[in-house]
Amino acid sequence: MTDRPTTVLIIGATGSIGRHAAAEALKQGYAVRALVRDRTRAARTLPDGVQIVVGDLTRPETLDAAVEGVDAVVFTHGSTTTERDVRDNDYTGVANVLRALGGRRVRIALMTAIGTTRPGVAYAQWKLRSERLIRASGNPYTIVRPGWFDYNQPDQRKIVMLQGDRRQAGTPADGAIARDQIARVLIDSLHTEAADHKTLELIADHGPEQDHLTSVFDSLTPDPVGSFDGAEDTVDLPVTQEPETFRQDLATISAGKGPRGERR
Repeated sequence: MTDRPTTVLIIGATGSIGRHAAAEALKQGYAVRALVRDRTRAARTLPDGVQIVVGDLTRPETLDAAVEGVDAVVFTHGSTTTERDVRDNDYTGVANVLRALGGRRVRIALMTAIGTTRPGVAYAQWKLRSERLIRASGNPYTIVRPGWFDYNQPDQRKIVMLQGDRRQAGTPADGAIARDQIARVLIDSLHTEAADHKTLELIADHGPEQDHLTSVFDSLTPDPVGSFDGAEDTVDLPVTQEPETFRQDLATISAGKGPRGERR
């Protein structure tokens, strides 16, 4: 990744992380576009300077205007922990946006959740499938799995990035991180070369927040070339045994890539 993006589309912009992401992107000098379902609510919620585009992640025909001309996409959308909701919103939203891009190369930051690789958890498996689509898409990306939102103490602001998704208690014991810090990491990743092709769990430790995160991103292991899964992850979910919906999406989104997973 050599070119800094200029125009960022925020998916889930009116949510608790999306609002912070939109503000952070504006602060960092990006032109910011927000995909929303309710223009009135968005106008009340989002900061001045954000371009509002009405659309619905579950309706592919409404996404063309949102993705037109953007060179970065930040996914902050999320639903409940029911399998159906995560499948129909979290996963389907990622698949639909990738298809709407039509193979055009953009920088991507995807937020999922710590514990995504927990075996046998149906809703987590759909989050994992959305990660796999991003890795297969041929785009530069960073996948961020935050811990529990805002469970951190006031002096707990040091940003920590882990790999391997080994914290799987399903409670705040897995780690906590402030919402504004999640947004900062997502937006910082767009212009940090060391963040490209990295998958990480994001928590906070006691201490002050770092001024720069390049060295933190740099300490991470890149995802293996050609792999559908994150570096150091242990995943028992063979693609051949995945649902037909996912295998069809994977085939469509993977089409047209070069030998190293980049778009032709």
